[in-house]
Amino acid sequence: MRKLTSLLLFWVLALPLAQAQSNEASVISPLINQYQADETMLNRKYTLKRSVEYFKRMERFYAAWRQKLKSLPFNKLTVNERVDYILLKRDIRADSASLQQNFAEFNSTIFTLPFAQSLIDFEAKRRIGQQQDGKTVQQQFTQLKDAIQQTTKAVENKELAVTPVQAAWAKQTVEQYLTVFTEAYKFYDGYDPQFTKATKSVYPEVTDALKAYASVLGKMAKPSAVKDDGSGIIGNPIGRAALISNLKDEMIAYTPEQIEAIAMREFAWCDAEMLKASQQMGFGNDWKKALEKVKTDYPELGKQPELVYELANEAIDFVEKNKLIAIPAMAKEGWRMRMLSPQEQLFAPFFLGGESVLIAYPTEDMSEDAKMMTLRGNNRHFSRAVVFHELIPGHNLQYYMQSRYKPYRRVFSTPFWTEGWSLYWEMLLWDQNFPKSPEDKIGMLFWRMHRCARIIFSMNYHLGKWTPKQCIDFLVDRVGFERANAEAEVRRSFTGGYGPLYQIGYMLGGLQFRALHKELVASGKMTNIQFHEHILHENNMPVEMVRALLTNQQLPENFSTQWKFAGDIK
Repeated sequence: MRKLTSLLLFWVLALPLAQAQSNEASVISPLINQYQADETMLNRKYTLKRSVEYFKRMERFYAAWRQKLKSLPFNKLTVNERVDYILLKRDIRADSASLQQNFAEFNSTIFTLPFAQSLIDFEAKRRIGQQQDGKTVQQQFTQLKDAIQQTTKAVENKELAVTPVQAAWAKQTVEQYLTVFTEAYKFYDGYDPQFTKATKSVYPEVTDALKAYASVLGKMAKPSAVKDDGSGIIGNPIGRAALISNLKDEMIAYTPEQIEAIAMREFAWCDAEMLKASQQMGFGNDWKKALEKVKTDYPELGKQPELVYELANEAIDFVEKNKLIAIPAMAKEGWRMRMLSPQEQLFAPFFLGGESVLIAYPTEDMSEDAKMMTLRGNNRHFSRAVVFHELIPGHNLQYYMQSRYKPYRRVFSTPFWTEGWSLYWEMLLWDQNFPKSPEDKIGMLFWRMHRCARIIFSMNYHLGKWTPKQCIDFLVDRVGFERANAEAEVRRSFTGGYGPLYQIGYMLGGLQFRALHKELVASGKMTNIQFHEHILHENNMPVEMVRALLTNQQLPENFSTQWKFAGDIK
């Protein structure tokens, strides 16, 4: 035992400094875990999320946690602990604000479910296991069925005025109540004979009435008040005030207009480099012709997975040879591939990645036009510029490290760290002369222009200036997208379940990491390997908090974002 202890001590002392720091204890980490566990438990307990009971309970929960944080001795916390404190405080504030927004929507729309209290009362009794008298419940169910049917007729006859957006909310709520009601009924059905005998005939009438009402609402429902511009893509532009609030939560110290200006500046750099590559290919200043030539260089059908495997290993060899980052052997062994289905490619026309790299490529049941667009959009040079983004040193390596170093911080996940890290590697590998040919450069520049375009069309869309069709046209005309791929990109951006800031996280997050690299590596304070390992060992969080950790900043309790990583923008 003594020998084993000595060996363990030797192993710990031999750890690199960055790894030792990454394992630094935090008195806040148990609170982060507890907050998440408590919130999850309450959401599991109170199944009707659209009820006064739920909103009031969660209000008390967030208030109690705000008070708990206030009681901590902030001035005695380490830098590592202050980062955790500030991020937990931010999450509690954001979660509470979201609850209040949802409560306000509830209060303005619950008139569409005038029968809701009967369902709520039934579930409340089930929750405490209270026996319910069958004959009484039978009468209640009959009255409930009648109330639902009366409401349905009132909506159909426009006696109860419901907007398409309110109908969408009401449909979701009815479906939630139906699920909870069904589970509550099954709690008693068959276990309490008198209850079962009295209610078995009327219960399906209630569920049928709820389904019928949901169907009527579904025919009226629209996710937002935005009209279809002909693209078939109906999202929900959030407006300038919400953009600014979200940017504050993500610790981005720029306005939407300044962010668009940053994107335009980066676009100008891409334009200049694209012209150089086009001239080297013999197309002069007509870079779109050079881009079209690059798109024709794709593997024959069936060969793309082999190319992906080759490109993945090429990137790994490159970053190791140039001493940019140390890659664990297990990470190099563990990544996998799978093919994206035709349906998935409607939302993701290019690679996706993480634990596996997901490959977009034609299938035999696609039309010839769709096959060709997929081939052209995933050509050899575009692929070379994105496989490492999805695998190593990009997303795959991120996820590998996230599960091994400070995993409690994964709850602070942000696209500015996740996507920004992979985009940063596109920038760094460009600077390290990773592209071998002008065609490779055009492949990398296409993606870089794509990230700039994402910022521009996202900002204009959410500010109410552009429609989805204008976003699609912009990708086709300004970046050189295949139209089907542009449609998929815009569809994914606005209806694919991503937050409104997700698509701007690529370029802005990349610029944050690049600015931090200049501050710490270019200055000689860290090597590339130390810098990159330290970032991954700290796990996912706003990049300004990464900067605070790497530069040992003593953050104030009332911290507010102020890092101008892209310089002063007018």
